[in-house]
Amino acid sequence: MKKTILVTGSNGLLGQKIVYKLLQRTDVNLVAASKGENRLIEKNGYTYINLDISKLEDVRIAIKKFKPHVIINTAAITNVDACEVQREECWAANVTTVENFVKVLSPLSLGEGLGGEAPHFIHLSTDFVFDGEAGPYKEEDQPNPLSYYALSKYESEKVLQKSNISWAILRTIIVYGIVDNMSRSNVVLWAKGALEKGQTINVVDDQFRSPTLAEDLADACISAADKKAKGIFHVSGKDIMSILELVYRVADFWKLDKSIVRPIKSDTLNQAAKRPPRTGFILDKAYRELDYKPHSFEEGLQILDTQLKEKG
Repeated sequence: MKKTILVTGSNGLLGQKIVYKLLQRTDVNLVAASKGENRLIEKNGYTYINLDISKLEDVRIAIKKFKPHVIINTAAITNVDACEVQREECWAANVTTVENFVKVLSPLSLGEGLGGEAPHFIHLSTDFVFDGEAGPYKEEDQPNPLSYYALSKYESEKVLQKSNISWAILRTIIVYGIVDNMSRSNVVLWAKGALEKGQTINVVDDQFRSPTLAEDLADACISAADKKAKGIFHVSGKDIMSILELVYRVADFWKLDKSIVRPIKSDTLNQAAKRPPRTGFILDKAYRELDYKPHSFEEGLQILDTQLKEKG
């Protein structure tokens, strides 16, 4: 029997990667959901719905209609500084949405499931739940969010942890890749684009992360869906580096001029939201339970390069 998987945030970077990977499978009925029109180039082989998951009744109608076995929730507002200022919008997108799914799925988990099977809910979270004082982090480490965005994601985690539904949380770090129509950017594409134009860029040298290839994260989400994995998982790239080193490695890969990169300190940026200085993840649980096999950063850049050439 085919299982139905509902992917929220399907217009986003991760959402698109999951959709395209699931389209290659014959054992899945795929429902893709985002707000507004479908921005994927491929429109066939799945059902697309315009869905505002911050509205409880809309979530209820979608679950009742499509009866998903698994929901992969990639939808979120991830602009850290915008969340610091637009707090109501951030909370609605990052917390209320999860509360809505829990309200709808809880009765199903209490024995009114789809053919006796309660839906499994996979939720994306972030390294920013940690304060960055003791990275790299394992799943059991205690969160201490520094920004409103980070708080919203931590609160969404707690909503699931207190619920009676079947859930998994996949925390990740700086996701990079390309989307259809190149409609979204990320730190890798930003650095590449600016350096190609010969623009001097300011880059922080005191924040350390593990950039994550979107395809790797999509594989982990699908593995969690297939295995009905439960609990918290840390899923990121395996290389920990400063943002400055990240940009230098982008420059080296595409043979661009590093001399126009200006190292700066985080406190000179006057950003609205505070960032954790050093995160990074210990990936052992994902390796073990999700068969997670992340590419190195340079391997990820090679995949990106191939995709960019294919798009012309």
